Amino acid sequence: MLFHSSIRKEMARAFGATVVVLATIVMTMLLIRTLGLATRGSVDPAEVLMVLGYTVLGHAPTILTLSLFISIVATLSRMYRDSEMTIWFSTGQGLGSFVGPLLRFVWPILLVITVLAIFAWPWSHQQSQVLRDRFEQRGDLERVTPGQFQESAGGSRVFFVDKDSVGGKTAGEVFIAATERGKQTITSARKGRIDTVGADQFLMLSAGQRLETEIGQPGLKMSEFEQYGILVNDKAQDVERALQPQALSTSTLIAGRTPAFLGELSWRLGLALAALNFVLMGLAVSSVNPRIGRNGNLLFSLFTFILYYNLVNLGSSRIASGTSDFWRFLLALHGGAFFATALLLIKLHFNWTLASSLRRKRSVVGPYGAGN
Repeated sequence: MLFHSSIRKEMARAFGATVVVLATIVMTMLLIRTLGLATRGSVDPAEVLMVLGYTVLGHAPTILTLSLFISIVATLSRMYRDSEMTIWFSTGQGLGSFVGPLLRFVWPILLVITVLAIFAWPWSHQQSQVLRDRFEQRGDLERVTPGQFQESAGGSRVFFVDKDSVGGKTAGEVFIAATERGKQTITSARKGRIDTVGADQFLMLSAGQRLETEIGQPGLKMSEFEQYGILVNDKAQDVERALQPQALSTSTLIAGRTPAFLGELSWRLGLALAALNFVLMGLAVSSVNPRIGRNGNLLFSLFTFILYYNLVNLGSSRIASGTSDFWRFLLALHGGAFFATALLLIKLHFNWTLASSLRRKRSVVGPYGAGN
């Protein structure tokens, strides 16, 4: 039908524009956060764009859902304001007749959201965690950054160099604080260089001094040196870290069935179920009252979106802590939202109001009671 095809085209244009705007905003916010992680040493500065890409991919279901919701509300609200919906209703068609063409437009997007929530979400988290773990497992000498205090991989040493050479093999103004074998040592030197002896690497210091104290014992030992070598373990630290539930596949979550796994599973399924409910909500809340302004519906829709997603997140946390049941939560939140939206659509479709119900009741009873 020509009218339905024009609606789908307008929704497609609104959806595309909204995706671009929201993706730009989200990427900017995530870029700032990722740069902050790189500044604190949690992310390799050379891999900022990769971490950003994986993070944006993980947030793609939320971006698509919000874009779909806004495009539906914006398109139908414009039709209400321009009296196109009034013309449509005057032909004898109700609001429920929009469900068919609306579902024909949104089903590919809903399918993409479901696939991203079930497969892309855990994969992106897994790749981000791999990048972070690999950066945290780098060797001690790789951690040293000129002008910054840097802790070693094992946490027993703190390095500081004022400046280094172009090749990174020599440095000036070296400071090392270490706690090893019950002793605390502070070593400073004017120069330092890296020498390789066999499979070991040594940090050779020149023209410096060394302060040494035993933990819990009084006294201080100070010595000066012209040359001093420190064995530095530059091999990556083999740290085995268990994958977080966000990085596990959906099949693993289903097979595990622990509270933490079920909490993450409720979040992924909630992304898909919420997207479907938001389609129906967009149809139900799109009616415009001219007195509340052009953007009243969009503000209300944004508030509804935030509230719904916070409830999904809250339910996921409660399931993970064991205080809520998995199936009861899904039925209560998503089933309840679907049932309430369906009732609202039925009410709007048949134009049911309290006044009309009372008039129908009086017309059935009659002016002098049921018996007259």
